[in-house]
Amino acid sequence: MSHPDLPSSGILAGRVWLPKIGPAVVKLEGDKLVDVTKSFATMRDLCEEKNPAKVLKAAKGKVIGKVADVLANAAEKKRKKNKPWLLSPIDLQAVKAAGVTFAASMLERVIEERTRGDASAAASVRGTINDLVGGDLRAIKPGSDKAAALKAALIKANAWSQYLEVGIGPDAEIFTKAPVLSSVAHNMEVGIHPKSSWNNPEPEIVMVVSSTGKIVGATLGNDVNLRDFEGRSALLLGKAKDNNASASLGPFIRFFDKSFSLDDVRKSELAMKVSGKDGFVMEGHSNMALISRDPQEIVANAINEHHQYPDGLVVYLGTMFAPTDDRGEKGKGFTHHVGDVVEISTPLLGVLRNRVVYTNKAPKWNFGLADFMRNIAKRKLL
Repeated sequence: MSHPDLPSSGILAGRVWLPKIGPAVVKLEGDKLVDVTKSFATMRDLCEEKNPAKVLKAAKGKVIGKVADVLANAAEKKRKKNKPWLLSPIDLQAVKAAGVTFAASMLERVIEERTRGDASAAASVRGTINDLVGGDLRAIKPGSDKAAALKAALIKANAWSQYLEVGIGPDAEIFTKAPVLSSVAHNMEVGIHPKSSWNNPEPEIVMVVSSTGKIVGATLGNDVNLRDFEGRSALLLGKAKDNNASASLGPFIRFFDKSFSLDDVRKSELAMKVSGKDGFVMEGHSNMALISRDPQEIVANAINEHHQYPDGLVVYLGTMFAPTDDRGEKGKGFTHHVGDVVEISTPLLGVLRNRVVYTNKAPKWNFGLADFMRNIAKRKLL
């Protein structure tokens, strides 16, 4: 590939908005994007193929432009509306996410719960929780006899938590991150609620899954999180997670083929950089080798005989990145400022870049399922 935001190799597909036409499924060929919508009316249809990488590579279509121009045209305020722009790479898939899948983030969720979302109390509670839990949680397999024994000991010490339950218990936390078609793309804005005073990005690898439960590829995701809302009550998880422009994905889906597999995901490392308008810079890493549940196990918790998704789904795998360094007042840790630029990257999948705004200032989501179905029906793609 010839663009710095994209991996150097692989079979990549995405979605683009074509002015006066509508959404199109595209594939990357060199430095150009090719419209393959006549072969795959939706990204869902492509992901349902037996071998998406193979059929995508063989698909023919019309070149719509250079990938650099389309990526640069995604930001709404700078957009040339007579030119194509990038969309989130998924369409009809459900948007699901797994929580508490790394030991570090597991403890941070416990801290949120104990402080009731008060960032100023986090530092002292963090030390207390670490003393109570002790040992290396990464060595404990969720659902194992060792995990059950630790649970019994923590209950006896009055230190058990609902977050430890999903972190080391038999059942993974799986929640709905966003409505179908609401996710935003690379170079677009992501939203934080204006009433939130403690929030952060969550850099994650996202599994792309067919209706049969087969993992067909991966992309990058930012599971934007309001720590204070969830800390006040776990019943506010929906409000902490599902807001306007709170789920970003992209830039493209990389499908599994001979050069890219689930084992590559398991060994990958994510880098994240947050750059503020105030000169603040924060960097961190998330190593997938430290995940407490295997990606295949997480996906199996999301789609199974009890949970069907006829249009497939994507699953955010969770993050070990829980920033604790102070930004501003001592002891209050990190929180976003409007204007922050978040970059999530790995050589396998490229770079996902978004700028932070308030949720009520982000571009309105106004192209839903009814609009989508009418559009592709009008274009005789069905």
